[in-house]
Amino acid sequence: MSMRLGYDLTIEQTQKLVMTPELIQAIQILQFNTQELDSYVQEQLLTNPVLEQGASAPGDSQEHREQESEGREETSASEKNDHDSEIDWKEYLKDRQYDDISYRQWEYKDPEEKENSYEQYTTYDVTLPEHLMFQLQFASHKKGCRNVGRYIIESLDENGYMTLTVEEISKVTGVPEDKIEEVLDIIHTFDPAGVGARDLRECLLIQMEHQGMLTDEYETVINEHLEDLAANRLGAISKSMGIPVKEIQEMADVIKSLEPKPGRQFATQTDTRYIVPDVLVERVDDDYVVTVNDSSTPHLMVSSYYEKLLGEAEKDSNLSKYLTDRLNSAVWLIKSIDQRKQTIYNVVKAVVKYQKEFFDKGSKYLRTLTLKQIAEEVGIHESTVSRSINGKYLQSPMGVFEIKYFFSGGVAGDQGEGISSKSIKSFIKEIVDSEDPKSPHSDQDMVKMLKDKGIDISRRTVAKYRDEMNILSSSKRRRY
Repeated sequence: MSMRLGYDLTIEQTQKLVMTPELIQAIQILQFNTQELDSYVQEQLLTNPVLEQGASAPGDSQEHREQESEGREETSASEKNDHDSEIDWKEYLKDRQYDDISYRQWEYKDPEEKENSYEQYTTYDVTLPEHLMFQLQFASHKKGCRNVGRYIIESLDENGYMTLTVEEISKVTGVPEDKIEEVLDIIHTFDPAGVGARDLRECLLIQMEHQGMLTDEYETVINEHLEDLAANRLGAISKSMGIPVKEIQEMADVIKSLEPKPGRQFATQTDTRYIVPDVLVERVDDDYVVTVNDSSTPHLMVSSYYEKLLGEAEKDSNLSKYLTDRLNSAVWLIKSIDQRKQTIYNVVKAVVKYQKEFFDKGSKYLRTLTLKQIAEEVGIHESTVSRSINGKYLQSPMGVFEIKYFFSGGVAGDQGEGISSKSIKSFIKEIVDSEDPKSPHSDQDMVKMLKDKGIDISRRTVAKYRDEMNILSSSKRRRY
């Protein structure tokens, strides 16, 4: 039997996903958070002269868009057939005249009317170096002392601690170490108390001295028993110092009231970032209304100048092709942004529907929720749900939350319902807050108490959740 080798022409049909540049752009836009989307739009405004940014058009809300979409169902159905074909923009602009709300032309707005922005409400915060420099200029009249003091202040970290030794400062400035110690003692008298300390012990001692409460007993506890104090081993301190445990407890309360990081109350030199919610959830009667925050997304439109120019470009084929490409790109960007808003709206609406008990009663009623559940509810892929909630925030009567907050694992309750890990943490915190400080609940006690509430979890899981909330163990929470 021989095998024939050769070439044949055959026709076959195959299905495959082709990632066009437009599709890639739409996926990126969906994943962008508010700041990233704004930066991306600014880049597009620079590269595409057809695009313009303006104020939002009247009635550009979610409800209005839904009404508009209902009225355009017949038109959109016919347009879907020609979705991949090139658009004849001369005819399109002539016939439609921008009746689509997504890229309606800018309308006149009174220039005296100013939109509110966060920049109008931000204030200037004083940093720690500025606060200390202000005190330094009144502390000493000697120029040499001020120069050394300025060098010390500039070497402090954001918590107010020294990052250089006296020896290192002496080598750099050429000032004797005893003079540097004198300047450092002056800085130790500055506000906030404890600033300029070399370690935690010195920071606490400076604050006790400021308050006029530094005794030999306090100094011994801070210098020799700080680790025991942190571990709540008050009995060991009492035995070592020969002081009743009750007095050690009172001293521990005073020491724990001090500020271990005196510089953190001042503004850092990093930029302050404000959260702009992408979605607003408002309660109306017994229901919740979801609204996309239009102020968080840029409002784009097609320039009317280039609309006229396209009509005059019939004689120049190169210009006509360039403008058509730019117009296609502009409208695709506008539609992608509009689709992003619609997808986020659909996802959040499904989340709010599923987590209604949370919005009604609080964090203890947060249910387990997965991307798959919302994807099936909305009718989209899990990856699309993931991109639509990435870096997005929701403002509700309960506060501002990252949308990812509502997606969490957990355990099954005695009724078969899913109980979120965040809900369990709320119950644990409630148990700790209401316990007797002299006899705190152990992790095993919490297991039994949670079981009475229909939550069956292990002691190890309780310890894990407690550690994640920075709640100490029962031995360290005990008071004498």
